[in-house]
Amino acid sequence: MTKARIVVVEDEEDIRELLEYVLTREGFAVTSVSDGRKGLAEVRKQLPDLVLLDLMLPGMDGLEVCSQLKQDEDTREVAVVMLTAKGEESDIVVGLRLGADDYVTKPFSSKELVARLQAVIRRTSTAPSQEDQTIQHGPIRIDPNRHQAWSGDESLDLTATEFKILHHLARQPGRVFTRDQILSAARGDQAVATDRSVDAHIRTIRKKLGDNRAMIETIHAVGYRLKET
Repeated sequence: MTKARIVVVEDEEDIRELLEYVLTREGFAVTSVSDGRKGLAEVRKQLPDLVLLDLMLPGMDGLEVCSQLKQDEDTREVAVVMLTAKGEESDIVVGLRLGADDYVTKPFSSKELVARLQAVIRRTSTAPSQEDQTIQHGPIRIDPNRHQAWSGDESLDLTATEFKILHHLARQPGRVFTRDQILSAARGDQAVATDRSVDAHIRTIRKKLGDNRAMIETIHAVGYRLKET
């Protein structure tokens, strides 16, 4: 089996060496670099499966690296997981808006980090095939062709917007979406997102999910995700 390739972009030498050791031990093919410009060049050269990207980098910060990767047709499909320090909530939101797939907060557990990266690689490699296929995630089942969803055996009476939101979350379970990403997916890129409107939709969806309402998790100051099972 081909090893998944990860480019680590981290300027702190001890953390970079730790990440390289842990990820190599877990079977990933790892390349590590120490600044944003080198990271951007390495990703364009390799087109890896995932970039583990620190936000605080010399020369070019992680948000700018993420932005350039997602604007470039050759690299926009490469998964990006941000490494952030506690208290960088605003940067997390910006990174997710730019197209990052997830984030991990320092200090981190090696086991959790590996699990999160594996989950991102798994879902980004399979997400395109889910566009029109029935999704079964735990007790939630969604059939986009029939525009129907179920919580366990119970059919859900969802509005068009609620269905699109639940489908959007279910296509990439575990991924955190900001409120404007959720509303944009439901109503189009011209949608104007407000905390109140998105939160109202989520509250209604949770109510309709009944006993499975906890499947939609709130990520403080960031947004929502569908719980990984």
